[in-house]
Amino acid sequence: MAPLDRRTAAVAVAGMCNFLNLYTPQAILPALTDSFGVAPARTGLTITAPLLAVALVAPFVGTISDRLGRKSLISGACLLLVIPTLLVAGSASLEAMLLWRFLQGLLLPFIFAVTIAYVGEECEGPAAIRVAGVYSSGAIFGGFAGRFVTGIAAHWGGWRLGFAAIAALTALGAAFIAVMLPRERKFHPVRGGVQATLAGWREHVHNPLLWGTCAVGFGMLFSIVGTFTFVNFRLAAPPFSLNPAALGSVFAVYLVGVVTTPLATRLAVRIGRQRTAMLVAAVAIGGELLTLLPSLAAVVLGLAALSAGLFVAQALGLGFIGVAVPRARSSAVGLYVTIYYIGGALGGFLPAWIWHRAGWPGCIALFCTTIALMGAAAWITFKERVRSAP
Repeated sequence: MAPLDRRTAAVAVAGMCNFLNLYTPQAILPALTDSFGVAPARTGLTITAPLLAVALVAPFVGTISDRLGRKSLISGACLLLVIPTLLVAGSASLEAMLLWRFLQGLLLPFIFAVTIAYVGEECEGPAAIRVAGVYSSGAIFGGFAGRFVTGIAAHWGGWRLGFAAIAALTALGAAFIAVMLPRERKFHPVRGGVQATLAGWREHVHNPLLWGTCAVGFGMLFSIVGTFTFVNFRLAAPPFSLNPAALGSVFAVYLVGVVTTPLATRLAVRIGRQRTAMLVAAVAIGGELLTLLPSLAAVVLGLAALSAGLFVAQALGLGFIGVAVPRARSSAVGLYVTIYYIGGALGGFLPAWIWHRAGWPGCIALFCTTIALMGAAAWITFKERVRSAP
């Protein structure tokens, strides 16, 4: 893992704040179904709403950041994120919650996309791979903490208390980033008005390496959001019958990625992104298949293997953007984030149709196919630069 200096610690906290808020409702979807009296598929929209907002605004965030800089946008977005998070806690209806969740999503790209652009500019070579791994580790921990805290709170004090706790943690994260993250030193603002911006976008649109990286991100988030959304309904039903606190605890498997991601990024430095991506895709597919067994231990082990594999794929893709894109990296990350979160948004509701008709086995067939296609995209994309990437 990269040395835990001020920069890497702040980058990790930025990843944590982003994913702390993004998937918070997943552990309490059955509780929301009961609270608002709606169908399970509708509560899945609490995951889809912020993902759609992120996908819509991410390209514009990249353009703004390419002109204005990095640190102020990251820390400011974290602080503003506290407001809609508190509003979610006070939602009187599912429709109101969806609105506030959408507003959360409008702010998240200012954390995610701008932090990745910051890493791509301030770090080079092996350091870029390692710091991207640190960011992913923070994101993994945030994804776990958001679900775990909310699940425990829902069990003891109701789901509203959980969102209030998430707001408090986000405020602490914003303060940490403002103090600890060094100002950007290698940032060069894009000049030249609209023409320069369009020129950068033309380069991105005609960059096959960038599109291949976007495909990896799409497949990763579609599979992990879909799996961790609909596995809650599987585990809340017989024979498992888990309560919200237990469902939140299941997300502890996310922490496996905190260990495996830095180890795998070291492996990528040694053997290249291409071979590492093939290995982690195989691990992720194996994990999906394990969840088919009628055993809670097997399901948890399968989710752990899935997390270990897909979070590594995310780190590899994020680190590769700086290699694939020579300039205007923030807008390139914006394009990546748009495709990435379109995948997540689709993963939050598209499997519902399969769930109602083919159950969990049908969902697993969909997710395994997606991961296989993601692996193929990684093989094709990372191959051309695998020697120079590390």
